Amino acid sequence: MINNKDTAFRIAEELLKIKAVKLRPQNPFTWASGWKSPIYCDNRITLSFPAVRTYIRQELCSAILANFDKPDVIAGVATGGVPQGVLVAQELGIPFIYIRSASKEHGMGNLIEGLYEEGQKVVVIEDLISTGGSSLKAVESLREAGLIVKGLACIFTYGFSLAERNFEKAECPYITLTDYSALIEQALSDNYINEEDLVELRKWKENPAKWNSPVK
Repeated sequence: MINNKDTAFRIAEELLKIKAVKLRPQNPFTWASGWKSPIYCDNRITLSFPAVRTYIRQELCSAILANFDKPDVIAGVATGGVPQGVLVAQELGIPFIYIRSASKEHGMGNLIEGLYEEGQKVVVIEDLISTGGSSLKAVESLREAGLIVKGLACIFTYGFSLAERNFEKAECPYITLTDYSALIEQALSDNYINEEDLVELRKWKENPAKWNSPVK
């Protein structure tokens, strides 16, 4: 769920401007899953732009307080959600922890890093959501550790129906600052793409696994 429409277009504009998002419908990227994609999003780039970084931090904090109230702790999902989560936790003046993609193979073998207590209320921070798989794996780990997950906040989501179903099944509400629909609308408005590109970008969203596949 987008927290605020005006913010969604402003964030989309900034992501395009700093090239954190690249749109190439005619020369698609290949994701790790093997999907061909006309979009590539790297929200880590926002950290290199203080004004953008600050705006994202402020909007994430506002969205969290409006939708989940102030939690006891903020949890970042490794790796992209860690720096964003630290910024949010600092702004809210509350503790920060983070969830590894897998437990450490040495030392204490931690999956969750940082100090926390059972029963604490936590909001999870991600930089982006695709299918929601890694995000919800982190949510499950927090719940298993005895934390109460209020929800998840992220910068960007592709808005796949699969992700919607996954979050609903996990009973984990989430909010996003911007999404794919707002992004491509802003990209057209700012002349990053043309109407022909827009058609392809919308087709991809309808069936990303099959888009641009050879016809047999």
